[in-house]
Amino acid sequence: MKKRRGERKRSRSRVVRGAGPPEKLTQSTLGNAKPFLLTDFEQRCAYSMLHWCHGGGITCMEIDHFDPRKKLDRYQNYENLFLASRHCNGAKRDIWPTDDELMLRIRFLNCCEEWDYGDHILEYPNTGFLYGVTRAGRFHIRVCHLNAEHLVKWRLERTKKRQEVHKLRSLLRRLMSILMSRSPSPEGRLIEQSRIAVEKELAARNRELTALIPRIPQVGGRSRQACES
Repeated sequence: MKKRRGERKRSRSRVVRGAGPPEKLTQSTLGNAKPFLLTDFEQRCAYSMLHWCHGGGITCMEIDHFDPRKKLDRYQNYENLFLASRHCNGAKRDIWPTDDELMLRIRFLNCCEEWDYGDHILEYPNTGFLYGVTRAGRFHIRVCHLNAEHLVKWRLERTKKRQEVHKLRSLLRRLMSILMSRSPSPEGRLIEQSRIAVEKELAARNRELTALIPRIPQVGGRSRQACES
């Protein structure tokens, strides 16, 4: 399909990993992977996308074994290690689909190999609840408890902040239009002061937005697009 003008090329997965620690990882040196995981996952939980600043701090971001059957391996493969909030890590525990479930495509979603949000999971716009489009998506949501109350709250907060940013941008455009159509005057100076205040407020809202759960494609949307801030 021809790429539309200005459309960003989508990577093959939501998360693109780096090489990880240079040394081999064992159970005793597993903690050495955490700084690399924080970088690769942009300080967010691999499953809920919750930022550490809303998940109890960095100490509450834990190292999860995506495939828990490999926990006892002598050497730990960095690609099997995920950054997870304490909530998601505790919910997922050592659960792994049975062979029968795997045959039915019931599995965990690997955000380092595919797009979990948008392809398998969508969000109801008015409630903040997640909906599994596929069997894998429904399994992933249920086991990781992705519709937990605090996660729904943060998704709704993100929606609210996005709406505030949209209103502030509209107001800023109106103020700029008024300023460009007027000659210098005392009234114009007041409008300029208002413009500066709106710009500051907009910058503050954008900073808050960057630490919230990113936008998730919605149920009923015209297309399933990649997550965006």
